[in-house]
Amino acid sequence: MRILAVDHGEKRIGLALSDPTATIASPLKVVAHVSRMIDAAQVAEIAAQNEVRLIVIGQSYDEDGNPNPAGRRAGRFADELRKQTELPIEMWDESFSTQDARAARIELGLSRKRRGGHQDEFAAVAILQSYLEAKRGNGNP
Repeated sequence: MRILAVDHGEKRIGLALSDPTATIASPLKVVAHVSRMIDAAQVAEIAAQNEVRLIVIGQSYDEDGNPNPAGRRAGRFADELRKQTELPIEMWDESFSTQDARAARIELGLSRKRRGGHQDEFAAVAILQSYLEAKRGNGNP
């Protein structure tokens, strides 16, 4: 079962895709933000093209456990995406996904120049890998 992860940002949307066994997350692509409706249509189309069975959207929270402004935007994006696809959509805590993605690229030994730029699809990988590992720990793919 392939799973698509979404790192929803104000300017870009990072996407990551699992392998068919829902074990490994890989970067897929970055979609430039246009509007919520168009962005959702693009993500729904990408999910269909990749035979995805589940979409996981990263959502960030404040220190009280409530969605912060970025988390609320991700929630509104999820609502729009639900209108455009019948696939199940789960929200997943994305706290520190961008920092985790940056740290992983440093760990790989990439030079400062090669790890510069946007982290969107790698943040989506961090979100998806976190989701996959949590579900695997519960005995679910």
